[in-house]
Amino acid sequence: MTNEGEDVEIQISDGIVRRVRGGQDAPMNGLAIQARTIANFMPLMCARAGANIVHNSDANYTGIRFDTKVGPVVLEMPMGDGPYRLVQELMEPDEKGRTEVEMRRFPQIYKPRGVAHITAEFLRSRGFLK
Repeated sequence: MTNEGEDVEIQISDGIVRRVRGGQDAPMNGLAIQARTIANFMPLMCARAGANIVHNSDANYTGIRFDTKVGPVVLEMPMGDGPYRLVQELMEPDEKGRTEVEMRRFPQIYKPRGVAHITAEFLRSRGFLK
C-alpha cells in the first residue's frame, strides 16, 4: 500500500480519479481512519493484490479496493450501524444492469484485525487472490 515509501490513496469525485497522499491530502474522517486501520492488518497476499484505500464520493463509500483475478473487489466501510460489505465491481453492467455484486456482509462486532482476516480469507478461499 505504499509507493516509494509514501501511502497513496485514491479519491473519486464527479467521475475524476486522483491519487492523494495519505496523511496530507487524504480525508481524515472516521471511515477513512477505519479503512487505514484495517488495511494495516491485511496479510501480504492482499497487499500483492494492489490493495488501495478508496474514497468514492460518487458511489458514497470509503473502502479498501483489491485488484483480483476477476476484477476489482471492495471492502466498504459501514455507514452508521450498517454492516461491512464485500462487493465485486463489474467492468460492464451484467444482463440485469448491475454494476456491482455484493458477495458478503458482516456486522461491526469485529475488531480491525478480525475484519482484515475475514476479508482476506474470503478472497483467498474463493480464488480471488493468487
